[in-house]
Amino acid sequence: MDETDGTGSLTRRDYLSGGGLLLGTSIVAGCSSNGGEPPSTATASDKETGTSTPSDDGSYVASLSPVGEVEFDSVPEKVFTMYNQYADMLVALNHGDAVNSMFVPEMAGPSMNHYYERLSGVSFEWEDLPNPYDNFSKEFFYSLGSDVHFLDPAWAITQENWDMGDIEEIVDNVGPFFGNFYSGTHGDPQEPYSENYHYYTLWELFGRVATVFQERKRYEQLRAVHQELIETIQTELPPEEDRPTAVRVTLGDGQFWTYHLNRPGFWLADTRPLAANDAFGDETWDGLWGSVGYETMLDADPDVILHLWGMTPRYDMDDVRERLASHSVGKELAAVKDDRVYAHGMRYHGPIMNLFQIEMTAKQLYPDIFGEWPTYENGDHYPEIPSDEQLFSRDRVAQIVTDG
Repeated sequence: MDETDGTGSLTRRDYLSGGGLLLGTSIVAGCSSNGGEPPSTATASDKETGTSTPSDDGSYVASLSPVGEVEFDSVPEKVFTMYNQYADMLVALNHGDAVNSMFVPEMAGPSMNHYYERLSGVSFEWEDLPNPYDNFSKEFFYSLGSDVHFLDPAWAITQENWDMGDIEEIVDNVGPFFGNFYSGTHGDPQEPYSENYHYYTLWELFGRVATVFQERKRYEQLRAVHQELIETIQTELPPEEDRPTAVRVTLGDGQFWTYHLNRPGFWLADTRPLAANDAFGDETWDGLWGSVGYETMLDADPDVILHLWGMTPRYDMDDVRERLASHSVGKELAAVKDDRVYAHGMRYHGPIMNLFQIEMTAKQLYPDIFGEWPTYENGDHYPEIPSDEQLFSRDRVAQIVTDG
């Protein structure tokens, strides 16, 4: 079993060594004038986790597919992030103040703080962060002047007016890319990245980011919390035939946008460990999600409906439940009748959010085993759960983040 997320069959562990695809060699990050020192030689064990021993001048190397090895002169102080898992990783490593951009901050920022509210001394200042999606241009990258970009170049070249030349220009003149997008769903990147692309679990990716910030101790401590949480859950899971059927959706206009629960990829790192019976597990969609109408949903009739983004400002769960209950077909759904339509978290989540969202999902799917999920009111923080019903220690996580 894979100790990082409890799903050993879902990841490949043979990291593809060698130079990055961007420039064909290692990339140097930082502002020193003589940053041309060769990177340290990593041991076999180091290569598995992307770590290296710092050189005499203090520089060090981190590695990640598809960019290869990146040398850093010092810990980055200005960090470009797109999707929110990276911002959550930086908060977890006590470097949240380095974030200088984030995808939909007005949605992600409050949602992240809903979780952090339960961790003494942990918070995230998001209000002044720009959204890269609003201005995904080279000019925007230049204006931020980031020390590193937690962004996958294989994803960036799929965006309008971006190609390999633009990636190399930003690397040369601003800072390196260090991101892996397609591990989220095990999707297929396009050329020139498709052949040697490696998939990581969420916690493996977090480990690579921890190396960038020289925070291996914090990472290992948080990883231990996650491992214990997974072990607690998987020890108590009932046999497959006794598990509920469930679906993760967002409610649209007359339809449900549907997402899988148990497929590979770190976007499912909060549902896959719970191993519920996916009501649409046999469906293959052309893209990252599918859509079904009310009649199809009633045919599947899942025991539990997890409403993605339900704990974000984007959705009013009272309205969602009312729309379902007032629909001629929706009101016949077992999950509606049994009051098992739950607000769920965010797909783009990092390690701290992952801990909370796994606990949330466990209580929503298996209340008789892991305790009832408290009623969640729109706009509230993550519910306060009595300490004897918590599946991981808030104090322990807060201490790791704030004190190391």
